[in-house]
Amino acid sequence: MGFGYFFWLMLRITLEYIPLKANVSFLMIKQTEVIERPEYLAFFYTHVYTSIFVLLSGFFAILRKNWGLTNFHRNAGKIYIFLILIFSAPSGIYMGFFANGGTFSKISFILLGGFWWFSTFKAYQLAKQKKFHEHKQWMWRSFALTLSAITLRLWKVIIVYLFHPNPMDVYEIIAWMGWVPNILLVEYLNTKKYL
Repeated sequence: MGFGYFFWLMLRITLEYIPLKANVSFLMIKQTEVIERPEYLAFFYTHVYTSIFVLLSGFFAILRKNWGLTNFHRNAGKIYIFLILIFSAPSGIYMGFFANGGTFSKISFILLGGFWWFSTFKAYQLAKQKKFHEHKQWMWRSFALTLSAITLRLWKVIIVYLFHPNPMDVYEIIAWMGWVPNILLVEYLNTKKYL
């Protein structure tokens, strides 16, 4: 239920960009990129539109249930992996080069995109090799990074509510808080064999 609630919030954010608009929500503070880099909007919309499906397919894949449907887990996993490797992670890495908050934020988002792509590719390789225990561990790493879309926004609300920092300082903090605690938690759970 918790995931459902946050997925609905993310879906509402995605729907703000339908139909294609270059002057709404997050794009309002990215007008320099929108005007000076014609490709920016293509990467942005690729990232936004595919990531919502990545969240949903990843959630169903990570549950490892078929829900009475033949190969549901496998097909959800294929959609998840395909979207990340071909669309979501590469477009996220590109956007990382233009992240708000300066160099510190840019490094974080580029690393996030790179680790996201690599962990997903590793999970794919291990599934092909039928090393399902290791595949599961790498899928959890990948999904922890996928969830950064949600945790980044949670941290933003908490930090702004408690401390009222400068907006660019918020970006520097949440750029790292959005994914580093997620991956540390998964590593801890993997070490303790809870996953």
